[in-house]
Formats: sequence, structure tokens, C-alpha cells
Amino acid sequence: MTTAIGVVMTEHIVAGRLEDHKPVGTPVCFPADLSEVDALGSLPGGEIVEILASQIVDLAARGEKPVEAIGVAVPGIVRHGVVEDSPNLTQLKGMHLGQELAQVLAERGITAPVHIANDADAIAAGVAATRGQLNKLTRVWTIGNGIGYGRWPYVEGVWEGGHITVTLDPKERFCGCGGVGHLEGIMGYRAMRLRFLDKEPEEVFAAAKNGDERCRDFVDLWHRALAAATASFIHLAGPGRFYFTGHNVGFLQLDLLRAHLETMVKMSPLISFSLEVLPPDDNTALIGAGVSALRALTW
Repeated sequence: MTTAIGVVMTEHIVAGRLEDHKPVGTPVCFPADLSEVDALGSLPGGEIVEILASQIVDLAARGEKPVEAIGVAVPGIVRHGVVEDSPNLTQLKGMHLGQELAQVLAERGITAPVHIANDADAIAAGVAATRGQLNKLTRVWTIGNGIGYGRWPYVEGVWEGGHITVTLDPKERFCGCGGVGHLEGIMGYRAMRLRFLDKEPEEVFAAAKNGDERCRDFVDLWHRALAAATASFIHLAGPGRFYFTGHNVGFLQLDLLRAHLETMVKMSPLISFSLEVLPPDDNTALIGAGVSALRALTW
């Protein structure tokens, strides 16, 4: 029986103990109210490490079998345990998170190896694991404060799909990284709040359904942007199934997305793509973080 701890850090932190790739017991959360958006934004990086360590120590003590690996999924560019950049959690930029967390855990008696992964990649791993498809290409878009693109199996690369350029309009400057024309600058929750200073994103989508022309135009742009990014990955890596999940996946209208995609993908070998919405589920991400950490032991 394999034992791991999976941790996911997005708008909040959720950690759980896994046995044979399945969650056991009750996960631990910070903050307690998971509906609180952007709760981590004001916390220093060192404090986040302490929160992570406390959660992991709690979970490690819940079972008799020692933990074999610890997987932590975070947003941003993550390579070799270093968070090279994280536009939505800027305090993590440059942190050697794997090393720092492992050191704090060692001081508390836990020596299991720590693996740091991108949060969207962890969700892709979790989707693949829960469907028994760890040997197949799995691609996931996560829709929340930021926009993540995850894929499994892991291959070396940056894969910051949320920052793919989907428009040449120089006025599109709402992305948190400062880049012009990015997908996240259109679809990201924070970007939408900056664009519509008079409405919350939920109000924008509601107004669009009620016929507000400005909001309807934006909702169409939102879906065209996601279709453009998805079409780009289809043209690069081929067709297949794309999954969509995240805190704001409820904004997604699959029929509208598919209609736009069909105007962008025309070559016959590439049109066999499929789209599936998954409700937000921390367990999937936890499983993926744990699976990624266990697989990393063999790399």
C-alpha cells in the first residue's frame, strides 16, 4: 500500500492523506471557509510554508504507515522544486519551496521527499488517476482567479497555458503578469473585476443572459479566447479530450465553446476532440499531487 500526502494551493490550501491513490479521512483546509477568494494573497511566503508544514504534520500522524512522498501543487512556473514565477501568488516567486518545506518538516521529524508541481498539472494527474488513464495524455483547463493549463504525463516545459496570447489588441492588459493579450487577462476572475469596475464577474454573466449587449459581447469574447487557446494546443499536440474545472467553471457554456472551436480547427485529423466539464473537487487535485510525488520517486 502506497501512502502519500497531497496538498493543493490555489485560492486556499487543502491537504489530505492518500492510500493507494485514494483519499482517506477528512482533509485539512486553510482558511476554514473555502468560499473565501484570494485568502492567501496577503500572506508572506514563510507563513505559507509554516501552514503547509502544520497541515502535513497533522496528516502524517493520522496513520500507522509512514508517508512515502509529499506532493504540493502550486500555481505558477514550477521546476525542480523552485517556484520560478507565480503571478497570482507573487510572494512565492523565486522560493525554493521544496527545499524550504522539506527543511521545516525535517525539524518536525518528517523526512519523506517533497515534490512541488504546478496546480493544473496536479489536477490533470488526478483526473488521469481516477479514470485509470495514467498512461494516456490528459489535458485540463482550470478556471479561477488565474487560468491554468495542466497535462499528464508530465513532460519538461513551462506550460503556462493561461498566459498564451489569444488577441493582438494592445488594450488587453488585464493579465496579472502584465503581459498583453493573454488568455488570463480575459478569463481570469481578477482580470474580469478590473475590466468591469461596476460589476462582479457573476453579475456580468447574469446580465449577459438577460440580454445586456456589452456583457453578451464579453461572454462571447471569454469563450472565443478559451477556444483559441484550446485550438492552439490541439494544433500542437493533437486532438483528444479536454477537461474544464475550477472555482469559476460554472461560467463555461460548453456549446458556445464548441461552436467557436469548430471554426478554428478544420484539419480532418484534428477534429476528433471532445470537451468535458468537471465540477470543482479538491480530492481530484489532492490525488494528483500525491500521484505526482510518488511518480517523482522513480524519475
